[in-house]
Amino acid sequence: MELNLKNPLVFFDLETTGINITHDRIVEISFLKVFPNGKEEIKSRRINPEMPIPPQATSIHGITDDDVKDCPTFRQMARSLADQLEGCDLAGFNSSRFDVPMLAEEFLRAGVDFDMSKRKFVDVQIIFHKKEQRTLEAAYAFYCDKKLENAHSAEADTLATYEVLKSQLDRYPDLQNDIESLSKEYCSFNSNVDFAGRFVYDEKGIEVFNFGKHKGKPVEEVLKTEPSYYAWMMDGDFPLNTKQALTKIRLRALNG
Repeated sequence: MELNLKNPLVFFDLETTGINITHDRIVEISFLKVFPNGKEEIKSRRINPEMPIPPQATSIHGITDDDVKDCPTFRQMARSLADQLEGCDLAGFNSSRFDVPMLAEEFLRAGVDFDMSKRKFVDVQIIFHKKEQRTLEAAYAFYCDKKLENAHSAEADTLATYEVLKSQLDRYPDLQNDIESLSKEYCSFNSNVDFAGRFVYDEKGIEVFNFGKHKGKPVEEVLKTEPSYYAWMMDGDFPLNTKQALTKIRLRALNG
């Protein structure tokens, strides 16, 4: 089944120095842009992470320091990448928990304003786990009856994810071929204020803490009664996207 799209949909995958969104960096990005008319464009770029790639990361994706030493940094390519993703919705495999937050952090570190709130997200892994409970390799074999060659290379994973989503739409009649519907039902960001989920919206649409001693309390209320908590979080080891969300809430409260 071909995708029913209103906006271009970009399937993407990242290879990184590790899994810590705050400290690790991207070493490769591949994305497949699918247009509403069915046209497809695939691009892959390796990136100099400006830090050593740990051996354990290289053992997974095969990318070494020598492979990326002459590649552009993310800061150098961030504006061009943001332009290529402008007006697009995003899709990936495990993208809600890792790829999208990591990409958002890199854009923030590069000083490029890439507004994630304007686009829809589809995480193919969430559809898969709700339906079958497997990994990407197993999903590819199950839905597409193919062996995933070069697993953990960004381009192979990106292309496989695109094929899996189309096969899922063929297999499950209850899945709507509509990105807005898939985004609402199969993306873990729906109640998150920030990508890391440190703040979430409660049933009344109010931002509340989702961790620590203030879990469940409105963020604005805590910032008013305990102003030092803002400074503690801003100085703490939290993602830039989380700090950005916290600052927006604080400024809104001060101006209100």
